Amino acid sequence: MSSADSNHDIPSIGITAAHSPLAKCPVQTLSPTAPGLSSHSPTTGVPTFPTYIDYDGDSIIAFQPSPTLSTHSSLSSEPGEAPDDRHAQGYVDDLLATWERRRLLLSLLMADSNRQGLFSNELQKELETIEAQIGTILTLILKSQDARREARQLTGNNAQALIDAIQDVLSRGTLWDAASRSQALRLLQKVSEAEEKLPSSLFITGVNDHDEYPICRGGFSDVYRASYRGQMVALKRLRTFTADSTSKHTCLQFYREALVWQDLRHRFILPLLGIDRTTFAPAFCMVSPWMKYGTVLEYLQDHGQGEVNRLLLEIAQGLDYLHSMNVVHGDLRGANILISNDGNACLSDFGLATTIDDVDSTTGVTSTSGRAGSVKWFAPELIDPTKFGCSKFVRTKASDVYAYACVCLELYTQRPPFSHLRDITASLRVIEGKRPEQPPTMSVELWQLVTTAWAEDFRARPSIDDIAVKLKSMHIQKTNSTQT
Repeated sequence: MSSADSNHDIPSIGITAAHSPLAKCPVQTLSPTAPGLSSHSPTTGVPTFPTYIDYDGDSIIAFQPSPTLSTHSSLSSEPGEAPDDRHAQGYVDDLLATWERRRLLLSLLMADSNRQGLFSNELQKELETIEAQIGTILTLILKSQDARREARQLTGNNAQALIDAIQDVLSRGTLWDAASRSQALRLLQKVSEAEEKLPSSLFITGVNDHDEYPICRGGFSDVYRASYRGQMVALKRLRTFTADSTSKHTCLQFYREALVWQDLRHRFILPLLGIDRTTFAPAFCMVSPWMKYGTVLEYLQDHGQGEVNRLLLEIAQGLDYLHSMNVVHGDLRGANILISNDGNACLSDFGLATTIDDVDSTTGVTSTSGRAGSVKWFAPELIDPTKFGCSKFVRTKASDVYAYACVCLELYTQRPPFSHLRDITASLRVIEGKRPEQPPTMSVELWQLVTTAWAEDFRARPSIDDIAVKLKSMHIQKTNSTQT
């Protein structure tokens, strides 16, 4: 047995010309010992060679299955144990090689589907194995500071491959704990922003029939109405797309918002359908379902206050989902809450959203958007961080809870907090410990919840989960009393 054979003792899956009705067709195998192709990785045991058959013309499929990763020592450590940083570069190389193997296998699956699907079961099993390996290797990278550093230094096609691999793992939900998902998203953001690239899977085609003029305008974007796959959609178009520094910052904000938003899937979160780069090329557009009822404030103006408590509960549940995903909204207010076509509240506009660092679940948020935002919904620690126990301006779950209390007031009064005051004057009132008065139509129970939610000390505020539980209890009690 040759040295090459001893390094690759994985049994063949046995799909050869002899087993196929197309036995007369030539079989072209890529040898593991071909120039430029390596053997098993020294770090994770993943074969870094694409052992596949060129499915060209009348050729058929034959390949070696991937080994399981569980036999490698670095993957046999106890859960939570950090991997050996000496293999940092190896982890990144393994991920890129395994991602390339997945790409080739998908090509084979497509080719096989055009050939009566003779080997689809074997190929599908191999794909599942490879995708599990990708998730395992990514976990190793996330646990290794050196590996994360190596990953952030990737450029060009390698950076795009890493971006696509992380996005695939996130979309398949194989990172179950919020901390790992948050870490993966942070790494994805850093590489994406450095290379100014987005995951390939986010881009969609088929958007058409867009309005000539925008429906509304924001600071750096315009919103148009269009059609996509038979449904009406909203296109959030990036207005500036030039080489100046302001425009570059806006583009990075666009990437950051898209990456945070695409990972969110909940009944009370506005979904991101994808990124359109053709309608207003070279500008990108974020595509989301069109909400015919508009904002929650517009909905209440048209439908009355009868459903305000239900909507407040849905907003709390949507925010609770964000926090469970280690995402801080950062700009919660009535204008950023839309009403779906079935009448439910949907949180939107994630331009100031941030992910929570795994170091500190309370204050470990990296503020990437400065002090931008709506001042009248700012918690005291955002207005004057040092006075209220923070070392710097950071958006946190607690500041989201404060903003939620302001939303409760806003929906009951149809006005922002301290609506009669300018922003600077309202900010001074807040840091002096003053708050708006109780709306006459708000119940005592809800007002008590609001006053605790906008407590001066951010540590004294309840979690949004606690608020949602109490609101649900209040909503059920009110429903039962109405029925009796």
